[in-house]
Amino acid sequence: MKKELCLLTAIVIVLCLVSGNAHAQSEDVPRFEAGAQFTSLTKPDFDGGRTEPGFGGRFTYNVTDYFALEAEGNLFLHRCRTCTNGNNGRITEGLFGIKAGKRFNKFGLFAKGRPGFVRFSEGVTDFIPLPSPPGPFPLFEIRRRPTTNFAVDVGGVLEFYPSRRIVTRFDAGDTIIRYGPQTFSTFSFDPATGATLTNTFTTQSETRHNFQFSAGVGFRF
Repeated sequence: MKKELCLLTAIVIVLCLVSGNAHAQSEDVPRFEAGAQFTSLTKPDFDGGRTEPGFGGRFTYNVTDYFALEAEGNLFLHRCRTCTNGNNGRITEGLFGIKAGKRFNKFGLFAKGRPGFVRFSEGVTDFIPLPSPPGPFPLFEIRRRPTTNFAVDVGGVLEFYPSRRIVTRFDAGDTIIRYGPQTFSTFSFDPATGATLTNTFTTQSETRHNFQFSAGVGFRF
């Protein structure tokens, strides 16, 4: 994870220098963009990979012709039951960062680096034991809590400009998610004593790489 953060820092420094030199050429580009998009996130799971479809919105501030600041939010519709490292439920994503490159007459090519977060609505599942009569199967209540994980989106952007005010955009990149450790509990029943036994284990932190693609349209003003 330190390697990705160092790379992102270097990109920010270089692109800030480029944006300073290009400021005088930024008058022709509308400063603000607001758009909507379809997106998909392909993440490694126990079965070798799953693609989650979703949708979202984006807001961009064009500092110069070459450099922009932007924020993006996405919601993935599928309610995952067997997601990575026990993180289940619906996925919400928020990204805040930079985009830099070159615009031509009808299209533009950019690189992007955007840290943010990925939230799972059922990231932690708690099993709460309940008082129950003696028997082979103990009773328990299931409670689910959300988890929020640090993420970095690194990739490329292709834009087309049908008019001065309209932009169509295609993104492809690696969404790097850092999963923290989680503690899980399992329960069993001891018929000899009538007690409910608790077994606890903790997963290790890990970093996963996930391919993300987006296609959308925006309005520049």
